[in-house]
Amino acid sequence: MKSFVKRPPIFSSQQGFTLLEVLVALVIVGVALGASLRAVGSLTQNSQYLRAAMMATWSAENRLSQIRLSTTWPDIGQRSFSCPQDDLPLLCKEEVLATPNPSFRRVEVSVVDERMPERRIIKLTQVVPNAL
Repeated sequence: MKSFVKRPPIFSSQQGFTLLEVLVALVIVGVALGASLRAVGSLTQNSQYLRAAMMATWSAENRLSQIRLSTTWPDIGQRSFSCPQDDLPLLCKEEVLATPNPSFRRVEVSVVDERMPERRIIKLTQVVPNAL
């Protein structure tokens, strides 16, 4: 009877990856991860800007609604007041201007971030009729 002895498999001289191939793969993965991190950071920044713009719009619309509902005629001139929304410190700048028709006034409300007053977030304009 013949006995069968298992021989170890014969391997070719090319087995696995070389160090250079592994390093190239790591560089490719690193570049891809870096690009994806930049994209996520950009999305986060855009999300924060959109939130600030939404909150600023609410503040400006609130002020313009107060003027529309008020029984007093807005005086021509400028004024600033704090108009925070949630945890966002906002500053509203209101300017009332005369129009060619004396029965109307133009009201402009600009909203800026109190931490960066030079950066206007939004500006809304409305023409208000004389209610009297």
